Amino acid sequence: MSQCIKELSLDDRPREKLMQQGAAGLSNSELLAILIRTGTHKRSALRIAEDLTAADGLYQNIACVHSVAELARIKGLGTAKAATILAALELGKRVAAAKRQEKFKVASPQNGAELLLPRLRYERQEKFLVVLLDSKNQVLRIEQVSEGSVNSSVVHPREVFAPALLYHAAAILVAHNHPSGDPKPSCEDKELTQSLAETGVIMGIPLVDHLVIGDGIFFSFREHGYLDK
Repeated sequence: MSQCIKELSLDDRPREKLMQQGAAGLSNSELLAILIRTGTHKRSALRIAEDLTAADGLYQNIACVHSVAELARIKGLGTAKAATILAALELGKRVAAAKRQEKFKVASPQNGAELLLPRLRYERQEKFLVVLLDSKNQVLRIEQVSEGSVNSSVVHPREVFAPALLYHAAAILVAHNHPSGDPKPSCEDKELTQSLAETGVIMGIPLVDHLVIGDGIFFSFREHGYLDK
C-alpha cells in the first residue's frame, strides 16, 4: 500500500509545496496529483500520478487524451477526476495559444509555429486551419477548414478562401497537423500548397506559408523554397 499524501511531511505534499514554491517547482506527477486530489485504498493520488507520467506517460496517457470516457478508463481515475484533468489540459492549450491574435504578427515561419503548435501538436486526427491576416500580417482570426481521419484531411481551395473573403483578409497562412508526429510533407500536401498559392494569386489574397505541424517540430513550405519569397 502506498503512502497517503496526508502522511507525507508538509514540505513534500504537492499542494503545500505549490503554495510555498510556486507551480514551476513541482514535477509533472505532483501537478497531476493536485488535480487527482484523492487516491484509492491501495494507491495514493501521488502514486497514480507518478504511474501516469512515468516514461513520457504525460504525453501518451494525458496530453493525447480527448475524452472523459477514455481518461476515466485508467485505474484510479473516475469520470469526475478525468473531467478535471481534461479541463485543465484544455485550459493549458488555450493559454499557450492565447496570443493577442488581433495584435500578433506572423513575421516568420517560427511565429506561425509558435501560434499553432499548442493547438495542433496533440491532435489525433488531421485538422486543417487557415489563419487570416491583415495587410501587416497581423492575425485577424483562425478558422478550422476541415477535420480528417488519422491519415488525411480533404481540403478544397474554395473552403480555404471562403473565410478570407468573409473577413476581408489581406493574406492567409494555412496549417495542418500530422498525427504521426513527423511533419515531412506528403505529395498531396505539396500539390495542395501549389493549388492554394495559385488561387491566392488569382484572388489577390496571397498564401504567406503552409505549415505542417508535428510533435514539437514543424515544416514550413516557404522556408524550404516551395513558395516565392
